[in-house]
Amino acid sequence: MSSAGELLVLNTLHPALSVGRGLLYVTIAAVAWGTAGAAAALLYGASGLGPVALTFWRTLGGLVLLLAARALRPRRRHQPAVRRPEPPARRALRIGITGLGLTVFQVAYFGAVEATGLAVGTVVTLGAAPVMVALCGRLFLAERLGLGGLLAVAGALTGLLVLVLGGEGTGTVRPLGVLLALVSAAGYSTITVYTRHLGRSGAAGDPYSTTLSSFAVGMVVLLPFAAAEGLWPHAHDLGRTVALMVYMAAVPTALAYGLYFAGLSAVRGTTVTVITLIEPVTAAMIAVALLDERLTASTVLGTGVLLGAVVALALTEARTAAPAG
Repeated sequence: MSSAGELLVLNTLHPALSVGRGLLYVTIAAVAWGTAGAAAALLYGASGLGPVALTFWRTLGGLVLLLAARALRPRRRHQPAVRRPEPPARRALRIGITGLGLTVFQVAYFGAVEATGLAVGTVVTLGAAPVMVALCGRLFLAERLGLGGLLAVAGALTGLLVLVLGGEGTGTVRPLGVLLALVSAAGYSTITVYTRHLGRSGAAGDPYSTTLSSFAVGMVVLLPFAAAEGLWPHAHDLGRTVALMVYMAAVPTALAYGLYFAGLSAVRGTTVTVITLIEPVTAAMIAVALLDERLTASTVLGTGVLLGAVVALALTEARTAAPAG
């Protein structure tokens, strides 16, 4: 069984996560997401696929791998107590919100990058997301950050701005791209706050099933648009294309999103959002190590500030949850 399958099986067998394990899961997910950019950059040049088609294949591959992991999952010797069945209407609402939110988050982000460039699209999406999550968490979940949390969020946003905008070729700010980036951030914030709400009310269900249903919804929604864009990759260098697509389906998709949804059940939404800002840090490290890009002073500074803010917020989360443990 793949590492993704093993982790998801373990999570299914032990659905009640501690805050520490939830933080670890979200951190692993963020690092895995950070590798997707380099894989996508290589795929765009070799496969001829567009962003919608690539997202479709990524979602389909992740769904297939999760289904395979479910088939290989060991049976429980002792069946747990039977829970009250989830009402069909509430289940449909949960599947629809998480699936559509995930689809909007991914596709709108790629559209923003295409419209206004990688730097502006990334900074608007990832910069707006924690602000949206904090606002929604305060309005709908009565979550309070406190002074330490507010300073950590501000530090994370500052580090992200330095990291993304401090380098050369920051791109041109175009209204359509900024709008798409805000739509992407709204999609991310929706699934983050909604899943956290379900976790607090005891109605979140199995994170494994949530990930499966989200991928299924995304695949169905994306198929007609991916077909119109161009669904099939070029025959040239097909083996390399398939290998990269399998990696994207396994690591930054099946593994990362499975751990992400699991972590949301134990960690506050705003904390999860800030921790996932590790993604651009990971991408920058890969660019230097594998793509021969130079590490500028702004990249070093932004990375240090961002990681420091993530550590500070994680410690604040642990201290906040300690009395309850």
